[in-house]
Amino acid sequence: MVRTTLSAAEARRIALGAQGFAAPRPATVGTRSLNTVVHRLGLLQIDSVNVFERSHYLPLFARLGAYDRSALDRLTMTSRGPYVEYWAHEAAFVPRADLPLYRWRMDAYRERDAGPTRATGVERTASVRRELLALLRAEGPMPASAVEHESNVRRGPWWGWSDVKTGLEQLFRWGDVVSAGRAGFERVYALPEQVLPPGFLETAPDRHTAITELVRRAARAVGVGTRADIADHHRLRADDTAAAIAELVDRGELVPVEVAGWRDRAWMHVDARLPRRIDADALLSPFDPVVWFRRRAERMFGFHYRIEIYTPAPRRVFGYYVLPVLQDDRLAGRVDLKSDRQRGVLRVRTAWQEPGGQLDAERLAEALRRAAAWQGLDGIEVTDRGSAASAVAGALGVPLVPHVSADDTDAAEPAPEPTAD
Repeated sequence: MVRTTLSAAEARRIALGAQGFAAPRPATVGTRSLNTVVHRLGLLQIDSVNVFERSHYLPLFARLGAYDRSALDRLTMTSRGPYVEYWAHEAAFVPRADLPLYRWRMDAYRERDAGPTRATGVERTASVRRELLALLRAEGPMPASAVEHESNVRRGPWWGWSDVKTGLEQLFRWGDVVSAGRAGFERVYALPEQVLPPGFLETAPDRHTAITELVRRAARAVGVGTRADIADHHRLRADDTAAAIAELVDRGELVPVEVAGWRDRAWMHVDARLPRRIDADALLSPFDPVVWFRRRAERMFGFHYRIEIYTPAPRRVFGYYVLPVLQDDRLAGRVDLKSDRQRGVLRVRTAWQEPGGQLDAERLAEALRRAAAWQGLDGIEVTDRGSAASAVAGALGVPLVPHVSADDTDAAEPAPEPTAD
């Protein structure tokens, strides 16, 4: 496909097609289908919040429908699976073969942490890091909880960090230790030689080559996007991204395009396709690549989205764990979901139609039924909050449940994973 101008609708369809929403859902979902989606996206962002379902499971459900989550666990959570964890976008599962592409980032983190603003903290944990490396060498892979004990944990309002955890995270950022999967969703740390082929990270390309390859993969994943869109996929610097884009244009792999209504220049991957239509009904994770870069979501879909997990309950507008609702090529609404596993109920705590848009409540109701079944929940409950709550309850054939303000506290629900910083 070679085009120099696109309408906003065409850009949406190209982007959603690149993200896998133009493909029909398979009749059965096996390992091949899971691998196809992950490789199309390039990574799965990890987040610890489990109020509805952990984030990395949701992009596959949105594109494939119901699948066996244990099958994804076997691919991502074990030390010998085809995926490994690193700071790619945020904390993310990436193909194990791609880990050398981030070697330059490991070196950059090491250099940054040795700088004047961080050196004191790094020096403070130097002896801990030496002990941790010796322990991993002697006893093999282990999570931080196997080393921490009550006397060395400093507890804060969001995350309990100790010198042990800090030291492990420093070593992980630098590539001195790597992920050996997760146990009970806790990251397991290992020396590289314990889980990777000998000298695996030393096969890394130079920084320029690695970044150019990451930009190429990001451009393929977004389909069409601005420099900022492409850079955000792997959290790259703007100048590095611009240089890589120019090189890929010269190679004929990216095509400059103008998108109606977009202020900034955009580029389209040469293999991108323009679907005639998008037939999608999906609930998107807050960390789905379609919406994780909020500026892109607003530009492409007119969808202003801010996750409100960190917002005190009285100040939340839409809810605690709000999922955008994709219907065809539009983000038509949003729902705040909670899997009440004790009661066996999927709770729709708020349901909203986008202003000026059209949300098909019947289609959303069917998507909610699929989500409840996938979660192993028998019923769906709709609270009377949100502009679409009544319509969604009617489509489901259930009565509206009065909102109780205490339900907004979410005191027992964890905060998202800490960032690399």
